[in-house]
Amino acid sequence: MQKLIIYVDGGARGNPGPAALGVVFCDEKGKVLKKYSQCIGKASNNEAEYQGLIFALKKAKSLLGKEKIKKIPIEIRSDSELLIKQMRGEYKIKTPRIQSLFLTAWNLKIDFKNLKFSLIPREENKEADRLLNEALDAETRSQKLL
Repeated sequence: MQKLIIYVDGGARGNPGPAALGVVFCDEKGKVLKKYSQCIGKASNNEAEYQGLIFALKKAKSLLGKEKIKKIPIEIRSDSELLIKQMRGEYKIKTPRIQSLFLTAWNLKIDFKNLKFSLIPREENKEADRLLNEALDAETRSQKLL
């Protein structure tokens, strides 16, 4: 593998409301390597987007190891303008909760030597979006059964 592309998405129903993340790891040719989704409790859309990024960075580090993440180019792709532009240093972080999540993501990012953040259209992030919605739907169904 010459490059790792990670699609991240997070979303909430109610903003804030029940929230989840979706993450898809692909190689440079677009072949899907791993898929993840997870409910994260109550959060805003922006908090869920950051949770998706944090999950992706932690997972990349655990899958590849500290040495490989220093060498391999990794591209984070998201349709969240706020997330991408804050991680690039183009937007200020105003809310305390987002500041805290940003710091967590920023500290994780330090170990990655060749990390790029790309803003993509929503249509290009469909799989990560589908995964987070599946997680939310499953959570909703299980709550109805209780």
